[in-house]
Amino acid sequence: MEKFKNFSLNFLFKISDQPVILRDLLEANALFNDGMLVDPSKLNFNFKVLNSYLYFSVLCVFILLPLLLATHYFLTRLDFHISIISAVAVTACVFISYDIFKIYARKMISKRLIKKAWELHFPYFAYEKYSLTASELYKEALKDDILKTNLEKYILEKIIHSK
Repeated sequence: MEKFKNFSLNFLFKISDQPVILRDLLEANALFNDGMLVDPSKLNFNFKVLNSYLYFSVLCVFILLPLLLATHYFLTRLDFHISIISAVAVTACVFISYDIFKIYARKMISKRLIKKAWELHFPYFAYEKYSLTASELYKEALKDDILKTNLEKYILEKIIHSK
């Protein structure tokens, strides 16, 4: 399952080799923990739109084609109007679910890239344990107008003292 997830994410996204800078990591972590979408430029990735259409189309074919084959005969025998209405409803669901698919994929890649950058900038602090603390400290640092150069020192000192 992990191989499939890796293949899917690599197929759907272009990920830069550039490391994520600390300020962008902290901002992305705070946004992610607040349940918001992270700006792809902060984590150095880009969505491959054509690949996402292809991937989503294949998923739809594997899910919808068996349902279509199973229900088409019965719906046309019952009343063809029901078949037409269900076709419109399914088409609407496909377009709505594509947006949901894109959001879910972005959240998955954002979490993966945040964890990867976290290991680079905070190797001695587990992401699962300290990510919420770091996002709160980042918000405090923004309120206190801490300079970019002092941000890492500020966050590390506060995390150490919060233990």
